[in-house]
Amino acid sequence: MFFRLFKESFGFALQALLVNRLRTVLSLLGVSIGIFSIIFVLSVVDSMEADMKESFNMIGSDILFIQKWPMGPEEGAEEYEWWKYMRRRPPMMRDMQRLEERLTYADAIAFSSTTQGTAEYKNNFVSQATAQGVSYEYREALVLKVESGRYFTPLECEAGKNLAIIGHEIAIQLFGDSDPIGRDMTIAGLKVQVIGVLAKEGASLFGNGVDMVVMMPINFASRIIGNENDQASIALKSKPGISNKQLKDELIAVLRETRGIKPKGDNDFSIIESTMISAMVDSIIGVFNIVGMVIGIFSILVGAFSIANIMFVSVSERTNIIGIQKALGAKNSFILNQFLFESIALCLIGGLIGLMFVFILVKILSGAIEFNFILPLSRIVMGLGISVAVGILAGIIPALKAARLNPVDAIRSK
Repeated sequence: MFFRLFKESFGFALQALLVNRLRTVLSLLGVSIGIFSIIFVLSVVDSMEADMKESFNMIGSDILFIQKWPMGPEEGAEEYEWWKYMRRRPPMMRDMQRLEERLTYADAIAFSSTTQGTAEYKNNFVSQATAQGVSYEYREALVLKVESGRYFTPLECEAGKNLAIIGHEIAIQLFGDSDPIGRDMTIAGLKVQVIGVLAKEGASLFGNGVDMVVMMPINFASRIIGNENDQASIALKSKPGISNKQLKDELIAVLRETRGIKPKGDNDFSIIESTMISAMVDSIIGVFNIVGMVIGIFSILVGAFSIANIMFVSVSERTNIIGIQKALGAKNSFILNQFLFESIALCLIGGLIGLMFVFILVKILSGAIEFNFILPLSRIVMGLGISVAVGILAGIIPALKAARLNPVDAIRSK
């Protein structure tokens, strides 16, 4: 009975669509635009979330960073006290060496420092390349995928050899289809030999990531970057079984001692946890989701009013038929479900049209720009669910009106 009723109601919806094409199309347009708006906005948010998390995929959950600048206001501060952070000393190689000697909870400690420079090979150049100096342990602390070639040896890092591992985009722009391994290039005017190429990361909201990097041993890169750099950081990976809090507490104690900070003095460094980065991403995504839902709700309301209007018209046009059905024994529930299912069927048609447009636009945008737009299955299910909910809300009052009609008065109506 349920499926027969739904089939008949869907038939009435299609009949309304075919007989009153303009009126029905305009009504469906409201639902289609509403579903398109909310699902497209939420799909963009999902794409941004996936991109952000992919951008941080080289950072494990057991990683801490020491930096000069914090990500936001520090504990106890109501605002970002930049004037205070500006006077801090940036992390330096000697800080890393002292930590290596004293820390017991750290499994790996790596130093990194970056600046901008021009990368050149023959007549090709990249003006905004990232010149990065790293210690040997950098690969142990963070996930680093070398696609071809190799990583530095401990001896090469200690001696400060003029070697480089370059990002995928740097390799393409400077060397084209040629194999860059073993070739000499320059970065910020200094000659380096390419010994490795990193795996492609792709464009993201945070730029090209490691695709635009020229990575060198820090003892060589310091000629370009200098010994003190605000963009320097120390990455620490905790030992198995050691929590981030244990490592953080030990790190603060050791670093305060080695830097000579007085017992009541403030820390002159910031510790960034990978969980803080995830929390930041989640908060940004949360705001985008709220904005997307607000936009979608207003769009859906327009569609709901349109469907409610067409259902009231449908009840008026079929009043005589309703009277005949009741005279033949149709119950109020049968009439109510008939019109309610018709409203749901109309909303589902409109929702499917909206989802189709979202799918097409996502494919076009993914092909037009270098950003991975996605349309998750959960959002498709959500779109269909919203369509059903809108169909119920928009059709319940017209359906109740139809169900409560007096059969005699209904038959006499024209």
